[in-house]
Order: sequence, then structure tokens, then C-alpha cells
Amino acid sequence: MRREILFGCLLLMFGSLSIALGAFVGINIGTDLLNLPSPEQVVAILRSHQITHVRLFDADNHLLSALSDTDTEIEVMISVTNEEVLRIGQSPAAAAAWINKNVAAFVPSTNITAIAVGSEVLSTIPHAAPVLVPAMKNLHKSLVSSNLNSQVKVSTPLSMDLIPKPFPPSAATFNSSWDSIISGVLDFLKSTDSFFMLNAYPYFGYVQSSGIFPIEYALFQPLSPVKQIVDPNTLFHYDSMFDAMVDATYNSISAYNISVIPIVVTETGWPWAGGANEQDATVENAETFNNNLIKRVLNGSGPPSQPAIPMNTYIYELFNEDKKPGPLSEKSYGVYFSNGSSVYRFSLDTSGGATANATGGFCVAKKGADTSSLQDGLNWACGPGQANCSAIQSGQPCYMPDTIENHASYAYNDYYQKMRSVGGTCDFGGTAMITTVDPSNGSCIFTGSTNSSIGGTLTPAFGPEGPPGNASPSQLLDIVVLLLATLVLMIV
Repeated sequence: MRREILFGCLLLMFGSLSIALGAFVGINIGTDLLNLPSPEQVVAILRSHQITHVRLFDADNHLLSALSDTDTEIEVMISVTNEEVLRIGQSPAAAAAWINKNVAAFVPSTNITAIAVGSEVLSTIPHAAPVLVPAMKNLHKSLVSSNLNSQVKVSTPLSMDLIPKPFPPSAATFNSSWDSIISGVLDFLKSTDSFFMLNAYPYFGYVQSSGIFPIEYALFQPLSPVKQIVDPNTLFHYDSMFDAMVDATYNSISAYNISVIPIVVTETGWPWAGGANEQDATVENAETFNNNLIKRVLNGSGPPSQPAIPMNTYIYELFNEDKKPGPLSEKSYGVYFSNGSSVYRFSLDTSGGATANATGGFCVAKKGADTSSLQDGLNWACGPGQANCSAIQSGQPCYMPDTIENHASYAYNDYYQKMRSVGGTCDFGGTAMITTVDPSNGSCIFTGSTNSSIGGTLTPAFGPEGPPGNASPSQLLDIVVLLLATLVLMIV
């Protein structure tokens, strides 16, 4: 009897933790750009914006090494490139070598959790379709041999192009010419407890609809009563094209008589620039789409047909890949330029009201930092950094004490509070540090202070400690302790 109780409590514990972890929004990292930041700089950008999930389009070992120094808080999806699919699908030995080189060599210090086999293989390299499922199986068998199959899941990103008529979602089906391949993919995903990877772009859905759907529908914006989108078969209301695309895929999967396989959207985004015939590729639309997408995903609910399954999503993409071929829009999906500056306001925080002190502390000069380095940092903050340094001028509230360290602290903090939501960091050549202690003193009020009448309420940092529906690490610990205590009491 005690064994049954123990088993039941363990299921309760892990079920509760699964619910607590909730939905996430990650980001794709492409490397096809002229001024690619170093792996260390890429990781610094991720950490400064509290990005916790990334997808690489390959298995770049330099970046995987850099990601190993993140205390495993960043979950990493790596990819088998389309050029590698044929070889791995035809050779179990090649699959084993790939796993040894790109997975086993890095875990657990790098938190690799998934492998994307190719990218839209059926749409882009259809000649490799016959070996797609064998490639997935060969990789999985190698993970089993390395005892990594529980941690690392294998799947393959498929495009919405495989669903010729995605609306209404209830009537959507995959292109029948790919039935045998898709059936094999779904059987594999189910047998290995993996998930379906979907690339879904409302941008293309809207542009290709030739005005049938309003742009508000593609941008997650409210629809007027006369523009409501309703599935005539289920009477489900769709507030966004994104929801409809995910539901169309769930319905397409159901035609294979396979129980529900969770969908993770491995790519979605909106270009912020385009050519003369790409008038909807604008900064305003890209900013609206991505920030509304984040709010939608982080509310934790799924699409109308599967409301209990979160729509975990990876935004395309971190940087603008200016070396990519094709129209201007193809080079303009990035949310950051290669120097780390933001293309537009972009935040993973949906709380919409936290002050700087509540979310990110204060940026101050390090004690004992080199004076000349502090002066350089001060000059930069008050100059190119555009910090408001009027309060540290002679006769102003923060002028005294008249030291480089004091003035640098004020300038550093003003810059950090105003710019961290769009990529600003607290470093200044190693002369700065974050503190949770409010450095305000007397009439000298630092920007972001809860006592500030001049700093005001600032835009929150890029990512929250836990999005709505998520539990913070301390809350998860409380859950574990509570459940363990209950377990002990029940067994005793």
C-alpha cells in the first residue's frame, strides 16, 4: 500500500512542477550576418535579457561551449543541418558520431534539451524525405546508448506549407502526398514522448490571404464585431491567426488517429523592413506582433481546441541575418542588431508596471575600481550613453561627495535604468556592479528609486523572474518541500 501511495505522491509532485513551470518564449539564433558577435558576446546578450530558451540552426561547438557557463538556466535546442540529414539518415555510425561530438561532449554543463533534425525538410529538400525518419531514429538510438534520451528529445521542424488549407482549422489536413512520411514522424514522436515542431508565420498567412483576413488578426490585435473569425464547424472564435495555425496543425495531426502530441512553435516572427512590394514589413508591425505574441504565449493557455496545452514558441530571430539571400524582409527579422542594440522596444515581461528597483536593482561603480577607467565610463555614460547627468553637476543634489566613484555611480545607474529594457547592461569595462541597496542619499535620488520623484516608473527589464503562470525558483522549492512533507506524513 505504501508503494502505491509513494508512486501516487511522486506523480502529484512532478505533475505540480510541470504545471508550475508553465509556458515559455525562446528565440532563434542565426549566424548568417557580417558582424557576428563572438559566442561570449551572444551569451552575454542572452543573459542580460534573461532569455531562457534558445534554438541554434546548427550545433556550433564554440557557442555550445560559451553556453556551458550559464549555470544551465538557458535551455538549448540544437539542430542537424539540412546538409547533414542524408548522411545521418543513411548511417547509424554517423548519427552516433554526431551525438558524441555535439551532445555528449557538452551535457550536462550545457543544458541541451532538444535536437531539431533539419529545417522544413519536406518543403525545402524533398529528396531527403525518405531518410528523415531514419535520421531521427538513428539519433534517438544514439541518445539511448549515451543514456541521454530522457533529457534530449528529437523532432523535426515542419512548415505550415504542408497544410494547403489551414482555415477553417477544424477541416485542416496535411498534404496527402506526404502521408507516409508524416505518419512515420508522428509515430516516432509519440513513441519517444517528444513534441511536434511547427514553423508558423502569420506574416506570410496575412500577405498571402490577399486581404481576406484583417491585419489586426495577424498582429494579435482586437477585432471589431464585424470582423470576428469563427470556425463554422466548431464555432470556436479565433482572436489571432497564430492560434488558428496551431489549431490547424492539431487537427491535421488528429487525422492520423494519434493521441495529442504537444506542438512547439520553433519559428515565428515578423520582418521590420522590406522592399517596395513588402509594405507590411514595418518596424511598427514587427514590434506589435512580437510583443503581443509574447503576451499571448505567456498567458499559458493553448489554442481553442487544446486550451490546456501551452503554445511554447521560439521567435525568429535574435539578430538580423544580413548575408541571407532573398528579399530585404528575409534579412530583417532580428530583434537586435549585431552590436546588441535593439531594433525596437521588445520585452518578455508582461507585468507592465514594475519599477526598476523591483526588477533589476541599481548599477553602481565598483569599490576600488581604477580611477581612469571610471572616468572613461562616466564620460561615455554622460556622452554617447545619453544618461541624464545634470544631477551631478556643481550645485546639484548629487554633486557631493565630489568623487569620480560617486558621479560614475549616478551616471551608470541612470543609463542602466533607462536602457536595460532595450539591451543596456551594467558593465562599463568591468567597473560597474548591480546592487539591491538603494544608493540614494538625502536629496540625491537615484533613477529607479521607489522614493524617486524624478525617475518615475520605468519600462521593466527584458525578462521577468517568472512570467505569469510560472513559479519562481523559490516558489518551486516551496512546492517541492510541501509535497515531500505530505509524502512523508502519508507513508509514516
